[in-house]
Amino acid sequence: MSRDWHVDDMPDQSGRTVLVTGCTAGGLGFHTALELARRGARVVLAGRSDDKVADAERQITDEVPTAELSRLVVDLADLSSVRRAAAHAGAVGPIHCLVNNAGVMATPEKRTPDGFELQLATNHLGPFLLTGLLLPQLVASGDGRVVAVSSQMHRVARRPPLEDPRSQTGRYRRWPAYARSKLANLLFTFELDRRCRAAGLPVKALAAHPGYAGTHLVVNGQAGGLGGPVASILHAANRAISQSAAAGALPLLMAATDDLPGSTYCGPSGAAEARGAPRLVGCTSLARDEQAQQALWELSERAVALDYP
Repeated sequence: MSRDWHVDDMPDQSGRTVLVTGCTAGGLGFHTALELARRGARVVLAGRSDDKVADAERQITDEVPTAELSRLVVDLADLSSVRRAAAHAGAVGPIHCLVNNAGVMATPEKRTPDGFELQLATNHLGPFLLTGLLLPQLVASGDGRVVAVSSQMHRVARRPPLEDPRSQTGRYRRWPAYARSKLANLLFTFELDRRCRAAGLPVKALAAHPGYAGTHLVVNGQAGGLGGPVASILHAANRAISQSAAAGALPLLMAATDDLPGSTYCGPSGAAEARGAPRLVGCTSLARDEQAQQALWELSERAVALDYP
């Protein structure tokens, strides 16, 4: 596909069920869910806090009164929370698309309850487990799709995260750790797509990145979690040079709804893929390294104690 994609290109979503993680009002997940609901999809809004997800639900319903929505609480940094959420999601029935949008960016060093570095746990290991647990429902749809949200920061990663995820060797650096987690998103996508094809499952995996979108995640990453005037100044600067979260959600929507093959990657069409209408984009050769894809998959299976497909 050489042409740019626009939201008007999205086909009718009636009869489809989509689960979107990271549905905080105003963010990428929110705008992804909003447009899917506008097109008639049944949308499961997933997030760490029921209050925040309920707020997103209210705002979507205000704009789309006919929206068919439900809520799911999940903390992707906690594998026990992921398992509970997947069990609750069983009541949803077949799932046509899972959008693994939730993530953290450049956080201070922290270990999760499972002993993992926070960024790798939230951005990769939690979604890896959630996808595996929901795979039967994706298969049951007859045309399942998994969308991972990566980043241009994957290009910064010099090696994949293939060491023991519970180890604490070397000095922690938040931006390289973030870059490696975003590389992991692509390695996971391509290996999942290959494995589903090999197993004859009606599920494909794609990835997308939002470019430089003016979301709270970007500001928090730049500010290092600071509040007050510093965060306010950075937020204003970020908004001045970035595209909106609504525009950043368009590549996610393209990956979730357009007639595309698996293992494709969507992102903005502008300079440096920072902004602009979405289209198919490229990634690093490291992201396409089949040995790295397989090695990360096997490591992730051991880490979360789930083998699939």
